[in-house]
Amino acid sequence: MDCQRKKKLTTFTIGLLFLAGGIEYAVILPTIWAYLRTLDSEAYFLGLAISAFSFAGLITGPVFGYWSDRTRQTKTIILFANLFQIAGNFMYFVDGSKWMVLSSRLVAGVGTGAGASIFGHLTRSTTSQERATVFAAVMACRQVGLLIGPACNLFLCLFDFRLGPFVVNKYTSPGLFMCLVWLLLQFVVMTMYHDLPLLPPPCSERVVPTPSDVLEEEEEPLMRHEGGQEGEAETGGYGSTRAEPRGPVQGDEGRYVPNGHLADEEAASVREKSPFGNFSAWREYLREEVVVLLTAQFITLFNQTALETMVTPITQRYLNFGELENSLMYFLCGVEVICGFFLVRCLSARLKDRVILVVGLVICNVACIWCLVFLARPQGSFAWLLAELVVGVFLQVLGLPFVAVSQVSLFSKVTAERTQGFSQGLRRSVGGIATILGPLWAGSLTENLYIMLGAMMVLLTLLMIMVGLSYGYLVEPAGGYVPSEAAQDECSS
Repeated sequence: MDCQRKKKLTTFTIGLLFLAGGIEYAVILPTIWAYLRTLDSEAYFLGLAISAFSFAGLITGPVFGYWSDRTRQTKTIILFANLFQIAGNFMYFVDGSKWMVLSSRLVAGVGTGAGASIFGHLTRSTTSQERATVFAAVMACRQVGLLIGPACNLFLCLFDFRLGPFVVNKYTSPGLFMCLVWLLLQFVVMTMYHDLPLLPPPCSERVVPTPSDVLEEEEEPLMRHEGGQEGEAETGGYGSTRAEPRGPVQGDEGRYVPNGHLADEEAASVREKSPFGNFSAWREYLREEVVVLLTAQFITLFNQTALETMVTPITQRYLNFGELENSLMYFLCGVEVICGFFLVRCLSARLKDRVILVVGLVICNVACIWCLVFLARPQGSFAWLLAELVVGVFLQVLGLPFVAVSQVSLFSKVTAERTQGFSQGLRRSVGGIATILGPLWAGSLTENLYIMLGAMMVLLTLLMIMVGLSYGYLVEPAGGYVPSEAAQDECSS
């Protein structure tokens, strides 16, 4: 089988994995509260069960990412993680107690940590030009799963029989269904997923320094003043007197040092066998551009989950929406998100990631201002209230794909490639914290929407300022680099 076919099959399998993740979320969430009530659980158990799923993925993401960085064996990690998905959903199917339900979501959440390894794999096996396009397609698969999930519930709610000692009903059947789905995906991963080799950089982009170039560099003074004098403090790192990022520092094995900040660490660690070598997390993840992108991940997901939590009480209180109306609303939002991801997929071929990020943040700011003005204290007729809600929700959902795809793509470009799995795990953990805190914040302030939305507006404003000040660094390092001996041999051949 040729490499191109393996790549297509692998990408298709990754899409199926994200599709299954979206289906699970949409199948379990609508029925878990009623399931817990049949087990005489307290109201706070719903929050515990939902948070346990996110918390487990928050912890295991960096662990699985570190594992993939060391071994480059993403397939093994996915197969191992899927075992937790299978076990967790089977535990959910076993009609036991509220503690069994809580434990089942915790175990299933462990499997979501493989997403960090998958994003690391995609980063290492795609070019920077096509990366945003691939990320958009993969993330859209999860949204498709969110649409398919409710349709699955239409037939799962009809189940009412016994399977040996187990009861299969509308509450336990989602666990059995997802257990079978993940079991099927195990066979799909084993037969169709391939650990692709690292993508070699194009020979045309490799710059091999000549002896004369090296000699000229050695003769040049380290610093210059205007007019040719030495000593001008013009750097591209922290403390720089210019906004433009300097070009990448050239490393040993033909790879960029992100934005030139880690020249010393990179030069030393590429000689180590371990992908982490002399890796300094403090220096790597506290760089300006990395902090900005992690902040964008947290704030956008925090605001998104907070608004999702807020919308249902508003529609019930002011529009008398029931389950059918809310389900239709979420379905239309899902369709819009999918269209948004494919729009970003097309735009990513023409616009830089940071431009798409700014466009998304502008849309999110407009959406938050709209909600603060019109939805904090809705007034008017039913038609006017409905129009206010539709515009607010439409704007919020529209901005999500722009921010989500651009910050993931940018994050993969400004962090070291050799530790990409761990970096993506860290990013997903930050997002996990946001998805836990967002609903808690909104749920406690449904009666004080001015405070809730005002705080969200402050966070978005802070993020816009951070992006504006760091705009020059939110770009993939540009310029040539020195290839390794193996790379030079490949070019010459």
